[in-house]
Amino acid sequence: MVAPDPGWPAAFQRLRERISEALGPVALEIEHVGSTSVPGLWAKPVIDVDLVVPDSGDEPAYLPALEAAGFELRGREPEWEQHRFLRGLDPTSNIHVFSPGAQESRRQRRFRDWLVAHADDRAAYADLKRSLAQQGFTDVMQYNNAKAGLIYDIYERIFLSDPAVPHDPHPRA
Repeated sequence: MVAPDPGWPAAFQRLRERISEALGPVALEIEHVGSTSVPGLWAKPVIDVDLVVPDSGDEPAYLPALEAAGFELRGREPEWEQHRFLRGLDPTSNIHVFSPGAQESRRQRRFRDWLVAHADDRAAYADLKRSLAQQGFTDVMQYNNAKAGLIYDIYERIFLSDPAVPHDPHPRA
C-alpha cells in the first residue's frame, strides 16, 4: 500500500494506448478502475483495467494480440461472466477482460465513481486500507475479505441510490 501517486492516470493512459494499439476495434471499452483510479486514495501500486471485448470467452479474438503486447494470461474464470485476467508490467497492471453487459465490470465502475463523488466513503475506505496495510497481509484474499464489510456497505448505498439498477437490499446486521 502506497500513498496516492499523481502519475497513476498517466500510467493508465499508456496502458490504454497499448491495449488499443494491440486490439483495435476489438477493444470496445477500456476503463481505469480500482483504487488507483480514485484521486487521493492509497492503493497497491497496480493499475487495474476493465477491458470489454465482444466475447471474453473467445480468447483467439484478443488474447494473442494482448500477449504480443506484453500481457500474460494469469487466470480464467468462465463461470464468473467469462472473466479473464492478465498481468502487465511497465506499469504493473491487472487487465480484467469481460464481455458487454458483465455485471462485475459495471459494479467496479460504479464503485470508482461513487468514491470519487462521496468524500465520506472515500475517506472511510482509505482509512480501512491504511489500517489493513499495517497488518502485513501476505494473502491477497485475506486482505480482500478484511475489506469486504465496508465495500458491501458502500455497494448497498450505491445500488439504493439508483432506482434503475435492479437490487434486492441485504443490509449487514
